[in-house]
Amino acid sequence: MDKLLQGVKIRINDKLFVKDPESSELGKNIIRMSILMINEIGWENFTFKKLGKQIGSNESSIYRYFENKHKLLLYLTSWYWGWMEYHLVLATHSIGNPKVKLLKAIDIITREVIEDTAYLHINEVLLNKIVINEYSKSYLTKEVDAENKEGYFIIYKRMVGRLRDMIKDVNPEYTYPSSLASTILESTLHQHFLKDHFTSITDCNATVTPTQYLTHLVVNTLNQNVNE
Repeated sequence: MDKLLQGVKIRINDKLFVKDPESSELGKNIIRMSILMINEIGWENFTFKKLGKQIGSNESSIYRYFENKHKLLLYLTSWYWGWMEYHLVLATHSIGNPKVKLLKAIDIITREVIEDTAYLHINEVLLNKIVINEYSKSYLTKEVDAENKEGYFIIYKRMVGRLRDMIKDVNPEYTYPSSLASTILESTLHQHFLKDHFTSITDCNATVTPTQYLTHLVVNTLNQNVNE
């Protein structure tokens, strides 16, 4: 698997960067250290000035890759969803049974992330934590409509579309496939966040996983609709 992934480039909207960080060691180092720092100190406390000190480079060199830290966050979260999409497609493309395929997709999206070592400058485990904690900050902005038109969220929306189509294959009569698909993606982030920070308002814990909860939710929702 690792050797296969090493030959795969996650395609990111080129409007999110000034220079492709994958094109140089400095760019990769910017990505690597950004993930480490954002996970450690949080998005609000992260700055390009602090990043420059950590990588031993001028702050201005970072601006040659990213216009601002908002674009960097969009890049990181887009990369994550692209990486997740690749795993989703790889794991489900040969499954013929629609229900089995959907359940496999839910498992891929909701399970604990394990670092695959295929991309040495990206720690997927830490990036997953950043997406759980910070992803909403990439779109809860005044500029979201304009950025959506620019295609900044296309990979995330494509993931919703893939899930929507799987849901429709399981139950073509279900009325809300897009809403359920987006609920799966948003809920996996939210339940992981609640499990780590607000344990009293979730049933997910050390023994009950978001995967179990969302699998139960989807199966019962679709079965109920069939029986109505």
